[in-house]
Amino acid sequence: MTNEARGWSAVPSAASALTPSAPRRTGRSAVGRGLLLTLGGVLMVAALLLVMVAIGADTGLAGFAAGFVFSLVPVCIVLPALLWLDRLEAEPVGQLLFAFGWGALVATSVALVVNTYSVTVLTQHGGSVSTTAVLVAPWVEETCKGAAVLVVLLWRRQEFDGVVDGIVYAGLAGLGFAFTENVLYLGRALQEDGSSGLAMTFVLRCVFGPFAHPLFTMAIGVGLGIAVQTTRTWLKVVAPLAGLLVAVLLHGLWNLSAVAGLRGFVGVYVAVQVPIFAAAVGFAVWARRRESRLIRRHLQVYVASGWFTAAEAQMLGSTSERRRARAWARQVAGPPGRRAMRGFQAAATELAFARDRATRTSASHGGSDVERYLLQEVTAQRYALLGGR
Repeated sequence: MTNEARGWSAVPSAASALTPSAPRRTGRSAVGRGLLLTLGGVLMVAALLLVMVAIGADTGLAGFAAGFVFSLVPVCIVLPALLWLDRLEAEPVGQLLFAFGWGALVATSVALVVNTYSVTVLTQHGGSVSTTAVLVAPWVEETCKGAAVLVVLLWRRQEFDGVVDGIVYAGLAGLGFAFTENVLYLGRALQEDGSSGLAMTFVLRCVFGPFAHPLFTMAIGVGLGIAVQTTRTWLKVVAPLAGLLVAVLLHGLWNLSAVAGLRGFVGVYVAVQVPIFAAAVGFAVWARRRESRLIRRHLQVYVASGWFTAAEAQMLGSTSERRRARAWARQVAGPPGRRAMRGFQAAATELAFARDRATRTSASHGGSDVERYLLQEVTAQRYALLGGR
């Protein structure tokens, strides 16, 4: 199979083999980033200790171990779906782990404290646990989970490109929260009702509702993604607030069905939750296809100036063609060739999104350090594959 068959050609005339040098960061920004990372690490460790002590005291060692193992099942179902959405422009692994860890540790710790306090206050004034589950917990938990997406947005703004990124980070925060919550409920069920209680809780939480928490929080991710992409000031404020409201409503409805008994749960699940889930899946697929079109559109500027061929731009906007291109690169140049193709695809995708950001914000893009760095990276990856052939 020839280079041209996969969109690879001799190095375009506008490209020169320059060694990429990442955009510089000032000393002040490096210090600030280091302090934030340290603070985040301390917060995560403190939350981990709190969660382990609180859950362990409630479930016992056997319950904690069983809950931990069975809670991995929905993670293995939801995580591949979120990573599939993230295939076009894979987010940094550290940021993905942060979102999951925030949901699993920080959000659950805050929710555990606030929800417990709310139950105490409400029961003292004639309320019930169900009142907290339906009216209080959704606000507390969705705000805590959504904060993970906001932190990533503020921390790494240049890598947060829109709705799909918001969905992925929100979904991971929700998945992390659900994982820790499942450990608690599954372990408690084993402790109180034995294996039959564990089995029933597993079916309800891990089989019927593995996407529940991620789905609720995705609404916040969509809102923040819209805020990032729009140029309307009012929409930058309204979209995240609307996303939070939708997340709370969905969460409250889910909790209401759970406290309404088995028949009520099944009825709401079939009539409401299944259609909502189907709509969410359709929206996520549409958003990813929109990103494919965006990549092809913005790379046309670089096709015209000789940085890419038309076939390369077409390949970069198609997940199936990108996969075939990596397979071809491995065939002709082995594992190093596949790595070079993957690096080429990643740099070109970042370039398209960087241009999209600059276009939306009316920023000067042509002379930017980011653009120059990414073009050099594209050239370096092309030479890594073709230079040795």
